Amino acid sequence: MLSAVVYLFLAHLGIGIAFTLLIVAKEAGVKFFRFNAGLAAALLAAALAFRPDRAAVAQPAAFAALAVSLACLVVYWIIAGRIWAWLRPPLAAVASMAGAVAIVIHGLAASSEVTRGTLSAASALSSSALLGGTCTAMVLGHWYLVIPSMQVGHLQRAVAVHIATLAARIVLVGVVLVMAAGIPLLTGRSLRGYVASIDGIFFWQRVLFGLAGPAVLAWLTWETAKIRSTQSATGILYVDFFTVVVGEVLANYVLLSTGLAV
Repeated sequence: MLSAVVYLFLAHLGIGIAFTLLIVAKEAGVKFFRFNAGLAAALLAAALAFRPDRAAVAQPAAFAALAVSLACLVVYWIIAGRIWAWLRPPLAAVASMAGAVAIVIHGLAASSEVTRGTLSAASALSSSALLGGTCTAMVLGHWYLVIPSMQVGHLQRAVAVHIATLAARIVLVGVVLVMAAGIPLLTGRSLRGYVASIDGIFFWQRVLFGLAGPAVLAWLTWETAKIRSTQSATGILYVDFFTVVVGEVLANYVLLSTGLAV
């Protein structure tokens, strides 16, 4: 199960970062986009290296879609700042679409009676969007040290995207929990029995670190960005990203062990 958890986390983070290549303003500079494309490509390469052999999410179609996304990101990284730079948006779009296909396949493959296919796929997409949005907001905040003259509005928009993806993630988790009430989990326990057991500590840590913590930190970041304190906002985003990472890793573990797409 460990390889499957690591695989899902790396793949979803990499694809999430690829999504953000389409929404960050070009004023961030070529080096910013090249860094993020390289980071996303490295994460997808690591995900494919950790791909599980027997887990439910070990789907050849998902591996192929990730490979397509990886190839596009590598080309994107190579041509950034060169004469073929006009190809960057189409490459980012193809990488994102291929990645979205892989994420949907992951969600459908991991679905169960507890979490139906469509809801599981939506949960997986929201996980990727939250991871990518948080990471890119953090990197963009740091980029004000590289380009001090960059308008603070770019960071505010990135934080707004982060808040929106977090809100969507919280809503979907709530829907999953409502729909899972009264349905036996993969462990054989009911939802109430699971969250009240010693194993339920993983669920409560996921809620605390992955949802409640980022909600508070995202609000603090937004308020800090409004007063144009980019360094303070970036510092908060580092902690925010750490809590999101912990939460999503635990979410993957809970999904694979219980069938709950939280």
